[in-house]
Amino acid sequence: MHASDAPTLLSVALLARPGPARDRLREALAHAGARVVLEDDPNTLDLQSLRDADPGAVLIALEPAIEDALERLDPVLGAPSLTLIFDEAELAARRDGWEAQRWARHLVAKLHGHQDVLPPGSEQDQRLQPEPGLPVTPAQLHADAPLEFHLREAEDAASDVPADGLYRVPAELSEPVSLDEALAALQPVDADPVDAPIPPIPASAPPAAAAVSIGDHSRWSLVEEDAVVATASSASGSALEPERFDTERLSLVELEPEAGPDGGCPGAVLVLAGIGGPDALRRLLVALPATLTTAVLVHMRLDGGRYGNLVKQMARVSALPVLLAEDAQAVAAGQAYILPDDIGIAVRQGGLHFIADPAGIQIEALPAPHSGVVLLSGADAAQVDAVLALASAGAWVAGQVGEGCYDPTAASAVVVAGQDAGEPPQLAATIAERWGVDA
Repeated sequence: MHASDAPTLLSVALLARPGPARDRLREALAHAGARVVLEDDPNTLDLQSLRDADPGAVLIALEPAIEDALERLDPVLGAPSLTLIFDEAELAARRDGWEAQRWARHLVAKLHGHQDVLPPGSEQDQRLQPEPGLPVTPAQLHADAPLEFHLREAEDAASDVPADGLYRVPAELSEPVSLDEALAALQPVDADPVDAPIPPIPASAPPAAAAVSIGDHSRWSLVEEDAVVATASSASGSALEPERFDTERLSLVELEPEAGPDGGCPGAVLVLAGIGGPDALRRLLVALPATLTTAVLVHMRLDGGRYGNLVKQMARVSALPVLLAEDAQAVAAGQAYILPDDIGIAVRQGGLHFIADPAGIQIEALPAPHSGVVLLSGADAAQVDAVLALASAGAWVAGQVGEGCYDPTAASAVVVAGQDAGEPPQLAATIAERWGVDA
């Protein structure tokens, strides 16, 4: 379904201050075929008017000037049945032409709950028309498909593939050996030489290793386990009793602390975002489970530095508790923290802690084996080198891709470098898989 042929959608309320951003969003709703039941400035809108409009969805142009108004309207906006769609006012005001049409298609997809964001004309013709010649083969369809991803995946999984334990070359045979020599070495020593001729063993093999005996298989049979134990005991007595382990001096020691003594977890997932980041961050946090065994640190630069309001917005949709990071605070697992510009991190006694740092978050301070970095839309491209250096030290790194990534410069750079890629819900699923309770 596309914006041009979409039916009338559920009722929508447009909350934005008068200006270009509001005009652009109104045009997008009209292009999407939506029925606008309310259009007003959040600063002057009263709670009862919003409740009386009874919208099915609310489109909000985010900017610092309306943060307090959104908190006042939270009794209605926080309803579980209401669909909330956020857009940055500054970004909406600049959006025009092709960019505006693309955003309108995304708006239709969000309101309808489907994933079709392609422009009109991209539909496949379902009518089968006979054509001369042979059909396209699967090999031709994948002629230009890159193999690097599959090769890297196979190399990573090679160490986990079980070895073949059914046959091993006898140690007495020298390499290389022929097939006849290998088969001859597996023949029983009492085999009839007429029925099972044994080729000569190479000169490099020891004389005593002419054949390896596996016993007379003609006398093999299935017997009860207790009979086997009794036979073995009567044949060899106490000679087959296993050696006793000296366990008195064994002890359990902690090889690596999982957390600091005051609760700081050993690593965290750092999320970097910028332009277009609020929507991507919301989609990421919505998909994260409340049972993560690590912490999520969010750094997104905001005009005016009103990070407390960002905490309130994300706390409405996140299953994880969302907190504002403060100096000397231990980083706890299962929490999401919004990082102001003057807060950094440090490792103290095996656990992460927030510290006051005018330079802000230092990516290299994250413990690579226990950490990850996600670059969303608008992440600072100047941080890519530090992120890739952390990845080479063992950290998991991923970048946002897809139509919703309005500023993909930094995210695309890490993807091109071979790191993971995906939409925010897909990245959240990977985080849950790596740091979930069953991981």
